[in-house]
Amino acid sequence: MADIFDLFKQIAKKEEAPTTPIAWIVVGLGNPGKKYVNTRHNAGFLCMDYIAQKENIRIDRSKFHSLCGEGQLAGQRVLFLKPQTFMNHSGTAVKEAMDFYKIDPSHLVVISDDIAQKPGKIRIRQKGSSGGQKGLGDIIYQLGRDDFPRIRLGVGEKPHPDYDLADWVVSEFTTDEQKALFDCFGCAHEGLLKLLAGDIAAAQQICNSYSPEEKKA
Repeated sequence: MADIFDLFKQIAKKEEAPTTPIAWIVVGLGNPGKKYVNTRHNAGFLCMDYIAQKENIRIDRSKFHSLCGEGQLAGQRVLFLKPQTFMNHSGTAVKEAMDFYKIDPSHLVVISDDIAQKPGKIRIRQKGSSGGQKGLGDIIYQLGRDDFPRIRLGVGEKPHPDYDLADWVVSEFTTDEQKALFDCFGCAHEGLLKLLAGDIAAAQQICNSYSPEEKKA
């Protein structure tokens, strides 16, 4: 009986223990809905799902016009965010969460697709323009700043100049393209951990030098 009482005390103590505040927000960009699951614009969602699974984090709570979840990564308490606003309005969800937790843009990481790179390539940048990515563009617009780190995942450029960009980004990957993308998620995960630890140089060294060809070999 004493053992049971001790167990109850331990549980109560854990429940009373203060939690550390959210220190970082990690956002994966994409479009909600089954028809968009394996499309190029959903690379951010797909990568977030991979990282969440590896870190045993459930992104299933509805808040900030998003699906979200929390976890400890690199010694930091992190909020994972998958905006459900559709890509072009991603900034609405991100700003709402950042205002709520009083997060500075330097502690925001955005994972998005990048049509300027072939599938499986990764680029980490500390700041800069959207490069035409509508979700990043709306986040920059809503925040009024572009000085936040981002992990950009290559999804391939349009097959020819006349191909409509809006149609291209919601097109599905080929089998080989999807494999190349999925293969780079482990590297993106490593890079994210370095970002959260405050070492962007190490994150860039890991990710910017990653080659799908070397992975294939």
